[in-house]
Amino acid sequence: QVQLVESGGGLVQPGGSLRLSCAASGSIFSINAMNWYRQAPGKERDLVAGITNGGSTNYADSVTGRFTISRDNAKNTVFLQMDSLKPEDTAVYYCNVVALVRSSPMPRPLELWGQGTLVTVSS
Repeated sequence: QVQLVESGGGLVQPGGSLRLSCAASGSIFSINAMNWYRQAPGKERDLVAGITNGGSTNYADSVTGRFTISRDNAKNTVFLQMDSLKPEDTAVYYCNVVALVRSSPMPRPLELWGQGTLVTVSS
């Protein structure tokens, strides 16, 4: 059994900061990519940022320079530092992990989604 637990969402004023965390636990053999997506009301879920197990990162154009993704491989945790937040950043943020989980006779691939955490940017 593998699960993701997200934390860190909330209400913040424009220009403020928030830090999201997502911890993976369970029968994990290894984790490849760790990503953050977001979904605003009435819109599709979009990729915000991603980080590989080697530390390579990518960002959506709309958040480049304001958001920073990082990971702690020892704790199977990914973070999203969000600075200079704007009202248009308001959305439910979802953690996404691509991993190999322990299985017999060999590890198997699995894509996991967190439960989502609401970020509201408003004055």
